[in-house]
Amino acid sequence: MNSMKRVYSKLGLGTVQFGIDYGISNTKGKTDSAEIEKILDYAGKNSIAYIDTASAYGNAEKVLGSFDLTSFRVISKFMPPNQGSIKDELEKSLKNLGLGKVYAYLAHRPEELLKNPEQWFDLKELKKQSKVEKIGYSLNSLEELDSLLQKNMEPDLIQVPYNLFDRRFERHIVELKKNGCEIHVRSAFLQGLFFIEPKNLPVYFKSVKNLISDLQNEFGENLSGALLNFALEKEFIDVVVVGVENVNQLSQNLKNISFKQPVKTRIPVVAEKILVPSLWPKK
Repeated sequence: MNSMKRVYSKLGLGTVQFGIDYGISNTKGKTDSAEIEKILDYAGKNSIAYIDTASAYGNAEKVLGSFDLTSFRVISKFMPPNQGSIKDELEKSLKNLGLGKVYAYLAHRPEELLKNPEQWFDLKELKKQSKVEKIGYSLNSLEELDSLLQKNMEPDLIQVPYNLFDRRFERHIVELKKNGCEIHVRSAFLQGLFFIEPKNLPVYFKSVKNLISDLQNEFGENLSGALLNFALEKEFIDVVVVGVENVNQLSQNLKNISFKQPVKTRIPVVAEKILVPSLWPKK
């Protein structure tokens, strides 16, 4: 495998925009099935090995399941069951995905594991049954992670936000990696915030408008590569999950990764209200 394909194999394909309108910079809504087919084909041909999805991503799992996913490592996430069990939730996802098992199955709302610790034992049982290879959780806050580890819910794999602005989890994931945990990171583009023309951003983002402008001026059309390389170059990160709306975006991202250029713009501490999209004002 050549050096760039080795880098590409560290990429995961995010699929939330396959099932719902997603992203602050997304103006076209959900990606249609024909375009998804092109994305999956291009990803497979370029050594992208991971697909990240979730039952909460609208009909993304079902759309994905209309294609052959057997060449990918598929990670899915479950919401707390309203009725039934986590096993039932997994069976629904497997049916939608057209798979007999998934690479990893993660709690999408890990605080529910703290309220219902028996769910962690359910996950371990699914692993014993070889329905999933790895179990863990997708996190939004350090407090969640600390509480889960205190309860001895040691993950095989976790997913956390990590980008040029957001390094809140860095110390924790370095330690988890040393202990054998697989580290997946998301939000390299912070839902596309890095690409928006600063003058078009709401006043809520005033504190980072100049910073985003400086980064856009520094990297121009290569900004996506700089943002991805920031995470890809970290040895303690195994997979960087990135979402795209069309195959051209994916192609451009891979092209931009090849441009190695260190970030000169000084990055100050950024407020949590900017780092956590769920805190952003609704459109």
